[in-house]
Amino acid sequence: QVQLVESGGGVVQTGGSLRLSCAASGRTIDNYSMGWFRQAPGKERELVAAIPRIAISTWYGGSVRGRFTISFNTAKNTLYLQMNTLKPEDTAVYYCAASRAFELRLTVSGYDYWGQGTQVTVSS
Repeated sequence: QVQLVESGGGVVQTGGSLRLSCAASGRTIDNYSMGWFRQAPGKERELVAAIPRIAISTWYGGSVRGRFTISFNTAKNTLYLQMNTLKPEDTAVYYCAASRAFELRLTVSGYDYWGQGTQVTVSS
């Protein structure tokens, strides 16, 4: 199985940028469909970006489309989430997740492995 460790969170002002990383170990990430989720206090965990195992497309939630970019580097076995034009409503704990499915999975239950999360705080 794969182990996932997120990094790159922090505090940033409105309009700023952050890049989150998800380092995988145990297996290579090209064996999985990958996703970035976030969970704000009092809210359900939601998918913000995903890429299927065959990596021919990407998916973004409506609130982040055009601002966030999901990508991966197979040589580094790392998944990334580039976040631009950040807003206070982007404040949340961000989680990296891996699914054994070939196709995109859009729900929490579709993912089999999770990282511990990294906090992103956007100040106004």
